[in-house]
Amino acid sequence: MAGGHTPVMLAEVVAAVQPAGGEVYADATFGAGGYSRALLDAADCRVIAFDRDPDAIARAGRVMTAYGDRFSIVHACFGDMAAHLKAGSVQAVVFDLGVSSFQLDEAARGFSFAQDGPLDMRMSASGRSAADLVNTLDQEALADLIYRYGEERRSRAIARAIIRARAEEPITTTARLAAIVVSVLGPGKRGAVHPATRTFQALRIAVNDELGELRAGLEAAERVLSPGGRLAVVSFHSLEDRVVKRFLQHRSGNVPKGSRHLPEASVPAPAPSFALPKRGAVKPGAREIAANPRARSARLRFAIRTDAPAWAGEAAA
Repeated sequence: MAGGHTPVMLAEVVAAVQPAGGEVYADATFGAGGYSRALLDAADCRVIAFDRDPDAIARAGRVMTAYGDRFSIVHACFGDMAAHLKAGSVQAVVFDLGVSSFQLDEAARGFSFAQDGPLDMRMSASGRSAADLVNTLDQEALADLIYRYGEERRSRAIARAIIRARAEEPITTTARLAAIVVSVLGPGKRGAVHPATRTFQALRIAVNDELGELRAGLEAAERVLSPGGRLAVVSFHSLEDRVVKRFLQHRSGNVPKGSRHLPEASVPAPAPSFALPKRGAVKPGAREIAANPRARSARLRFAIRTDAPAWAGEAAA
């Protein structure tokens, strides 16, 4: 793909969707357009894509030119998908979660410490930035954020170091924040994950409300999918995958009895809105990981929409 972006688990996603002529699909996370192009090339279908990133919307022009009226894109969060699509109007919804290679590789977007840039991380280029959080949250809130969304064990020590550093001068660049984290955790071993990775992940998730948006997106997909429609979700870290796994367990009726994730016994659970053709997640093969190291943590989960109504109210929550 352009700019060196390689869509992850592309063959597996296409196999899960099973593209067919005349069907309509939603690409919930357009990004570089890898999934949209693959679906459009596989069958004489139509794809409606979504993305909140204005840069992704600009890239979509090339896809529009190549595929004409078979492709369209909506500048919106995928959590708002149901506001743009009629209930039961699409035969598949695909998600490629997390941050795209374009966002990581562009220093000005501030998603990565690989190159110094402004501490931004906003996918939509609007709202609070990572710098806003780092420079305004109190120590306890900052530590909780880094622990909850980054699963960083030494979140309190990192938060203390950030508070001390920002007292001298506001933290506005990715390089400075990364250096602060390294001062606490050490440089790490050669070949290991960079010590700042979990802290940067935590800030990115918080800035973009990624987990809340994911829950909203899955519920939107439930509403817009037609009976027999396919849902395919590729996630890249345990927090995302856990949300997807629990949603599909819940909606397929596969949550163990007595689980806190089921409605109270006094409220009968609705009929399952999804069926799971395969238990567990599909992982990328060794060949793909070798060719694209960013695929190493990817997990694909897919499900088939039943003809039951979308869950609502207490059961959906």
